[in-house]
Amino acid sequence: MLNHKKSAQYLHTGILKKRTTWLVALLALLQLPQVTASPSVYPTGTTRYDPSRAFNSYVLFTGGDNVARLIDLNGNVVKTWQDAGGHSTLLDPSLNQGRLGHVLVTESVVDGRGTSLVPGLNRTRISQTVSELDWNGKPVWTFGEKAPGGLAQQHHDWARLGNGNTLLLANLVHTVPGFKQSQLLDDVIYEVNPAGEVVWKWIAAEHIQEFGFSPAELALVKNSENADYLHFNNLKVLGPNRWFKAGDQRFHPDNLLVDARNANFIAIIDKKTGKVVWSLGPHFPRIARGPQARVVPRPVDQISGQHDAHLIPEGLPGAGNLLVFDNQGEAGYPPVELSVTGGSRILEIDPIKKEIVWQYTGEDSGAPGWSFRSTHISNARRLPNGNTFINEGQKGRLFQVTPDGEIVWEYVNPYPRSATDTVTGKPTVNSQLYRGQPVPYSWVPVGTPHSEQAVIPPTQSEFHIPVQAD
Repeated sequence: MLNHKKSAQYLHTGILKKRTTWLVALLALLQLPQVTASPSVYPTGTTRYDPSRAFNSYVLFTGGDNVARLIDLNGNVVKTWQDAGGHSTLLDPSLNQGRLGHVLVTESVVDGRGTSLVPGLNRTRISQTVSELDWNGKPVWTFGEKAPGGLAQQHHDWARLGNGNTLLLANLVHTVPGFKQSQLLDDVIYEVNPAGEVVWKWIAAEHIQEFGFSPAELALVKNSENADYLHFNNLKVLGPNRWFKAGDQRFHPDNLLVDARNANFIAIIDKKTGKVVWSLGPHFPRIARGPQARVVPRPVDQISGQHDAHLIPEGLPGAGNLLVFDNQGEAGYPPVELSVTGGSRILEIDPIKKEIVWQYTGEDSGAPGWSFRSTHISNARRLPNGNTFINEGQKGRLFQVTPDGEIVWEYVNPYPRSATDTVTGKPTVNSQLYRGQPVPYSWVPVGTPHSEQAVIPPTQSEFHIPVQAD
């Protein structure tokens, strides 16, 4: 915890940092040894910020260096957790006995390259241990040693429950009769108690008949060349909601919501029975072209390769509606037809009427639809002031939009993953971010500093790199 003097020093440093961000970024970029296929010179960090219209908070994300960083909206790093894997989540204190600043991370990964876990599938990183770390980085809970096979094999998502247990989305490698692949990389949900013991589990393959596939589609699923045939990328607890309060038992607060990227469906699992009690997809009408694609409300049209489906929590604008990042990436059995020049979408959906009631596309920010596009990863969250937080993961871009689509905060990941292409031997840089999380100030220890200084970007047509003097 910082005292007032240190906090003032931090804010002063943050302001000075903001003033020099553009120059430092340009000088650093001019020295980069490699030139990428995409635009190779662009500013990173906070590039736009209107504190009067943004929802002011922290943001947590894990960069390409596997360091989890908590930043303020000026881009100042206020806390880091090392060796966080590719994903980190700061826990809601109301679900964690009031403890502030605790995170879930994949603390230990093992090299999966060349393993025989799934024949023909190259898994380079397999989670061995999931940990809860306190504000100082000390592990206070772990899962892995008591996991099946001694490997957590957690992927994509997790959730802390009010009873102290933790839900984990994980992989299960096993043989399922009727499938072409001798071993499936199946999706399993574990509920794990504080002692690290599995007390409940749910296996996707056991419910294959409940996902809404036609007989022809089910045949394609079972004969897929991909052992990761469903690829769940999301696990959420429904939580209190107006549908259940109105008597709809499908939306019991304890029930779980998942989505399958490869199979284009979103589903609610009854926690008590394990049965699928609500679903959206895998069948959708085609997206209309022209003005009709912008009309709301309208029936849900073709979602493809989606991520981060969840019910907007109580107390937030749109509470009870489904919010989902519709990647418009390749997916489906058979693969759905996608627009060549289309972009991604954020959809807010009435889950009872199954109608789109709000959406965001690149066009809402005055740009072509394809200007907002992430065909994989990514997420979106509703904010208390009605704005929507978006992670355009493929580009490593985090931003906030108003209900009308105006961008009031934007941040570009300055912590890429550097590697060497195994085929060409050339150096590569990848700035993608799997997920970003807006974090309220009240979720971390009192006194944690933050800055709320406006950042006004230059006119793009006038933003040039100066010619170096001889």
